[in-house]
Amino acid sequence: MTDWTSHTARARTWFESLRDQICAAFEAIEREAGSDASFEYTPWSREEDGNDDPGGGVQGLMKGKVFEKVGVNCSTVRGNFPKEFAGSINGADPANPGFTATGISLVAHMANPHVPAVHMNTRFLTTGKAWFGGGADLNPPIPYEDDTEEFHASMRAACMAHNPTYYERYKKWADEYFYLPHREVHRGVGGIFYDHLECDDDPSWDRNFAFTQDVGKAFLDIYPKLVRKRMESDFTPEDEAVQLEYRGRYAEFNLVYDRGTIFGLKTGGNIDAILMSLPPRATWS
Repeated sequence: MTDWTSHTARARTWFESLRDQICAAFEAIEREAGSDASFEYTPWSREEDGNDDPGGGVQGLMKGKVFEKVGVNCSTVRGNFPKEFAGSINGADPANPGFTATGISLVAHMANPHVPAVHMNTRFLTTGKAWFGGGADLNPPIPYEDDTEEFHASMRAACMAHNPTYYERYKKWADEYFYLPHREVHRGVGGIFYDHLECDDDPSWDRNFAFTQDVGKAFLDIYPKLVRKRMESDFTPEDEAVQLEYRGRYAEFNLVYDRGTIFGLKTGGNIDAILMSLPPRATWS
């Protein structure tokens, strides 16, 4: 059985480096808008009975002129799943509930309704198996076809560099995953979503890690461009009402269906960091 400890450390280093690059890019946008807003970082430690090294993470949060609320979190945790939850996780079961997980999670809610909200998450987990998962999806309250096309083109390029089947497969997965059955609507305009990209040995780990890195790099390239394109757009009270209504749908998905939310709460994660994905304001009519 492969010892994935060094692989987890390498993945953690990348996720934290990506966080630093993204936060710097977002702060640069705030400076361009005449704002001095910066990320505030709050470390947290996980607790688990009988576990001397359960890990933890750092929550990064910024509230600015362009980014009404953006969270960029990194965590590395290890321990045992609750037995009633272990059976739902790839490679784990009540008799073998051990796991490690490291990753980055980002959600941005924007001040201007014409700037799309966004979600990005990539992660590496080990149980009885080892795998990568993640993706990125665009969530505009007021969609623009060219923004959607540019975002998807960036994700497509990241996928095509590794496997010609990835983009269509992971786009379809995102379309199916980011959907609210009770309202029969999608959460946004999609992107890519992948999970259980399994690693059997070092070569497969290297391939999957390289792909996961390219997803992060693609996000870092395209999203600031979309923000800069729309952040000075004029908007009306009616536009803001559409935005707040849309945010309600976003909150519903994250509280009812989102795997990351469920995983974090079931494994003793930091509640504030887990729920940073919720918008600062929302309405239900």
